[in-house]
Amino acid sequence: MPRDLTGNKDLMAPQMVRYLEARGVEHIFGLCGHTNIAVLSALANSKIKFVNVRHEQISAHAADGYARVTGKASVLLSHLSPGLTNAATGVANAALDCIPMVVIAGDIPSYYYGRHPHQEVNLHADASQYEIYRPFVKRAWRVDTAELLPEILEKAFLLAESGQPGPVLVNVPMDIFSAEVDVALWDRLKANTKALTKPSIDDETARAIISRLADAQSPVIYAGGGVALARAYDELVEFVDHMQIPVTHSLMGKGVVPDDHPLVLGMTGFWGMKFTNEQTLGADWILGLGTRFKEADCSSWYPEYTFNIGEGGSKLIHIDIEPQEIGRNYPTEIGVVADLKSALKVLNRVAKEMLPGGRKAKGLTERIAAERKAFAEKNSAMQTSDAFPMMPERILAELRAAMPRDAILTSDVGWNKNGVAQQFDILTPGSILIPGGFATMGFGPPAALGAKIAAPGRVVISLVGDGGFGQNPAMLATAAEERLGVVWVIMNNNAYGTIAGLQKANYGLTHGTVFPKAASPMEQTPDYATIARAYGCEGVRIGSAAEFRPALEAAIASGRPTVIDVAMINNPTPTSGHWNILDIYSPEGNAGHVSTD
Repeated sequence: MPRDLTGNKDLMAPQMVRYLEARGVEHIFGLCGHTNIAVLSALANSKIKFVNVRHEQISAHAADGYARVTGKASVLLSHLSPGLTNAATGVANAALDCIPMVVIAGDIPSYYYGRHPHQEVNLHADASQYEIYRPFVKRAWRVDTAELLPEILEKAFLLAESGQPGPVLVNVPMDIFSAEVDVALWDRLKANTKALTKPSIDDETARAIISRLADAQSPVIYAGGGVALARAYDELVEFVDHMQIPVTHSLMGKGVVPDDHPLVLGMTGFWGMKFTNEQTLGADWILGLGTRFKEADCSSWYPEYTFNIGEGGSKLIHIDIEPQEIGRNYPTEIGVVADLKSALKVLNRVAKEMLPGGRKAKGLTERIAAERKAFAEKNSAMQTSDAFPMMPERILAELRAAMPRDAILTSDVGWNKNGVAQQFDILTPGSILIPGGFATMGFGPPAALGAKIAAPGRVVISLVGDGGFGQNPAMLATAAEERLGVVWVIMNNNAYGTIAGLQKANYGLTHGTVFPKAASPMEQTPDYATIARAYGCEGVRIGSAAEFRPALEAAIASGRPTVIDVAMINNPTPTSGHWNILDIYSPEGNAGHVSTD
């Protein structure tokens, strides 16, 4: 590209900000540093809102939550070296869950590469900061000349949002942000498409799929997070209703069909319900939609627990936008690379042509309803228990009763993820944000910030353990500054509860997994309600089971950022599947998780 196109030049940072505005970017998440203040200064006169944080991991998780709600690539602005590594966990979490994100990172001046200027990473190679992200982003660019940045940034957004979505990194030496470049380099991008047409399926393939499902005796749909990424909710419900095929889901597929739909069986795998695992195990045909068939969802792929796909067992039809996912863990009879929203539209049309009256499944909804009722009855005593510290089942039940149907819930790890996936009804598709692939402790509280910024008119609840909340409580500063009315419910068992239960069951102790215990829950430290008030938020410490729901309803009604710290009994989430780690820890026994209270 010639350096001189029109002679009309301007500084890079303002031009980049104008480009982002034109792309529809409304928020940028990040933290300042000497390598990116040229961009921050340009944002001062922009309609783009810069969301300031106190730690880069907070900004990455907030950007992740924002992208999950909007369905578009979020933008993260990072400083070099420690800023980039601080954000790495959050960006990797987004990568493992296929969340689109464009990370723009400042770097040392290009002319100082290898001389070890302030904060440069060059212990093993020069000019290699961008390599830090290479294992988990879709692509990492190092911008070597100012003239290349416009084209690279355009490619970055397209790549982040196309195919299987994910984060990308654009690494920019700080001198390039302050360079003068020809305006035409940016103007020429205006004619380029900002979104790629996604692949669908042909009618012949659709007929082959419908034919097999129509003739199946016990078919099951297995829905993954790809349904949410494709925003294929309505299309999937339409297909389920017409074909009368029950729906199971992975952890990341939670809520893609509302949990009160009569054909939803629930989550599979280690934390799945027994009835759900039985249905997938006994299926003759499984339609996998947007899923990796991950370990916990598949009981470590042991064929006797959740899925028995292959010779002598179930046959698999697998549709995914990413070819590498098809056949990764199970042999596939029909594998289709397609966008799920587009594919389901074709499948619905073809299904109605081939089966005008729909497929019949006599007695199926009644059997599912009976199983749901039986499971609910098993939990009813715990859901109504007045015990304090509270039973986790009652916390979930009270939360579901108080939350609006379309409220957004962010989970973290532990009971607030596994228990929610198993026992908590999600009634509006896309309204639960879960850290799945990386299972990052500390994701939920800052992800809720991004969700609230993306959907200011909706109630946003973050359900998190005390271990997860303690990772990055500084996100409360951003909540107070931005007046983000998120409600954080801390299920406080004074431990890394799931791991403590696992260690207790298999080793008979809880070394390094529980925290020092006070004489009573009200004396336990840290007092997160007090910490919340110190940051300028509301804070409530629950003293009895009866206090929880009124406090929750008041917090939702207030519209103010509020932390509700509620002591919880550390009972394990029930399991019906299997996890290979149990064979490693206790090869001679049947140990799993136990209560540590």
